[in-house]
Amino acid sequence: MRTAIIGLPMTGKTSLFTILTGVHEAARVGSMETRIGVAKVPDARLNALAAIFDPPKITHAVVEYVDFPAISKEALRDPSYLASLRVVDALAHVLRVFESDVVPHEKGSVDAVRDLEDVEMELVLSDLVVVEKRLERLEKDRKKIKSPEIDLEFALLERCKKALEENQPLRSLELSAEDEKRIRGFQFLSQKPMLYVLNLGEDDAAKMREVEDQYRNGPLAGRPHTAVAAVCGKIEAELAELSPEEARDYLESYGLSVSGLERIISATYSVLGLMSFLTAGETEVRAWTVPLHSTAPKAAGAIHSDFEKKFIRAEVVNWKALVDLNGYPGVREKGLLRLEGKEYIVQEGDVLVIRHG
Repeated sequence: MRTAIIGLPMTGKTSLFTILTGVHEAARVGSMETRIGVAKVPDARLNALAAIFDPPKITHAVVEYVDFPAISKEALRDPSYLASLRVVDALAHVLRVFESDVVPHEKGSVDAVRDLEDVEMELVLSDLVVVEKRLERLEKDRKKIKSPEIDLEFALLERCKKALEENQPLRSLELSAEDEKRIRGFQFLSQKPMLYVLNLGEDDAAKMREVEDQYRNGPLAGRPHTAVAAVCGKIEAELAELSPEEARDYLESYGLSVSGLERIISATYSVLGLMSFLTAGETEVRAWTVPLHSTAPKAAGAIHSDFEKKFIRAEVVNWKALVDLNGYPGVREKGLLRLEGKEYIVQEGDVLVIRHG
């Protein structure tokens, strides 16, 4: 699952990408100079399980990020920029909240909500062009042939057009599974889940959660398929240079328990509709990424495709029970290791042992 980091110039988005992924200026791919990197999903459960099993390998789940050049009307008219942006699964829009005399804002003042609406408008207009072209084509087809499927697609795109003309992003539309499937191929930009990343100044870092809540419950309230995470780029740059112990002390000096980047990664996971299940043993402790509401065979398939095809049962236990009772013998003795079949929906924090043919 891939998330595009977008934003206006001078918002700090590229610095955040570098801190998140460790990918620096030299690594460039594609004509639009997008940069791709991965970030580990923070997960304290892995260390707790590793203390029990002492494996040689601990493997975190990862999220893939793509750093895009600054978004603008011109960029959204560039076919290669559009093509690259359409294939991502979600957008992370970095909004500048910090003031700076050294780093001027291209619009002359700092206004995160204005910047958000301006970029959203460009995404909406880009989608409207696609919808109008497709409707023209369908109109011609309807005159030539009678097709219920064409009629359904036409009606759906008319509904999309109406929303876009009213400046509503397509992620705000409630769609049935069938309608979702009908328009999936268009890869509409305004339909993609959106994470709003508030980049604060150092003076506001201690109020990070308050600022987050202020936006979440204020100007960003009631927006479907969106999430909000606050970060202070300056602090995150400092943290990247510190040892884990020093970083913890540095965060505490601002009254923070976790870094902004941890919240960004967790919010990305959430907005993409993902979760982690775990596997634990003497060879490896690992987190695996699957969509929410995945069945046990689908989870098994994340480990190896053969496990899904030849799935028999899964042994399931909550990670905390496994830690508290010091391993599998303890949870078996207490009757906490359950056998689950093909219909079982995997829960966040499940530790699975897959039985397969």
